[in-house]
Amino acid sequence: MRAEERVAVVTGGSRGIGQAISERLAAQRMRVVIGSRGQEAAARAVAQIKDAGGHATAVRTDISRPAAVQELFDAAESRYGHVDVWVNNAATATAGPLAHASDDDFEEYFTANVRATFVALRKAAQRISDNGRIILISSALTVAPLPGMGLLAASKAAGDQLARVLAWELAARSVTVNSVLPGLTRTDVLATVPAQVVDDAKARTPLGRLGAPADIADIVAFLASDASHWITAQSIHAAGGMI
Repeated sequence: MRAEERVAVVTGGSRGIGQAISERLAAQRMRVVIGSRGQEAAARAVAQIKDAGGHATAVRTDISRPAAVQELFDAAESRYGHVDVWVNNAATATAGPLAHASDDDFEEYFTANVRATFVALRKAAQRISDNGRIILISSALTVAPLPGMGLLAASKAAGDQLARVLAWELAARSVTVNSVLPGLTRTDVLATVPAQVVDDAKARTPLGRLGAPADIADIVAFLASDASHWITAQSIHAAGGMI
């Protein structure tokens, strides 16, 4: 399938890593559907893609609602006819020590990062096109933990396991399923991370810096392309060597 015929849905696609992914896939001439809770941010992201000559539309949605995934597929198929790439990016991420985490914090993380991922992967398994691509944005914290990030690490690790199993289940249709594991990346979430943790992450990274959203978008763009057809059931480390 030519890139211009491919339709990609990006959840949380209007900010940070998600926005960079949306722009990168559009630059590859894919038609991009941006799922976002923020209507204004989504409108800006779509406008930037269109100004650059790409094709994009936005769907206002909260991926923590189980019905939201079906709504995104419905919207994409109504506009473009099919979905070929599903990028599961939306998540909850803040920092705080486990000793101070509440039951409500646990519920929030596992609703947003585990249940929502399960619902999304289940629906993608049912509706994504043959030869499609399912890409889960996970976290390097699942294998290289940092203080204050326990709930994020645990909830993202659950998603990685779901993705690996789904890769086996969809292999007969030539659908690939992979996770991308970013390290600390310069997005809005970084403001919640203690400076000491940021400095520690830099010190543990051979390339000597934090990631940028574009670093992750480049990897996702490859996984979304035909060139990645022989890569599936993998957790792709994207942390400048920190892992």
